[in-house]
Amino acid sequence: MERNTVQRQIVLQTLNSLAHPYMDEIYDEIHIGHPSISKTTVYRNLRQLSEGGKIRQLFMPDGLRRYDRRTDSHYHFKCEYCGGIFDVDLEYLAGMDGAVQKRQGFKVVEHSIVFWGLCTRCMDREAGLH
Repeated sequence: MERNTVQRQIVLQTLNSLAHPYMDEIYDEIHIGHPSISKTTVYRNLRQLSEGGKIRQLFMPDGLRRYDRRTDSHYHFKCEYCGGIFDVDLEYLAGMDGAVQKRQGFKVVEHSIVFWGLCTRCMDREAGLH
């Protein structure tokens, strides 16, 4: 049975306040209010929450493992200017897994698509609007 520790609750609350953070961002945010919680404790809780299906790990092209409270299958957009990562409201194409498996013979567990470009905020900045 999975224990619901105070540290785990702090990690989940922190994830709720950050958008697709990576490990160091989560730890830095937690450390502000809870300096006694170690990086190892944060990492262990992230791993356990991920393995338990409470959060998702995102493997982004920037090489950083990021975390997401949204656990359903969905796509992401990465802004090339500000580095922000955003959820994309687009139907998840689950049939692609079977198509790749059938054509290539691979055993597909899931797929991930990341769109790249400029977010609306950065487009406005680029156009001189604030």
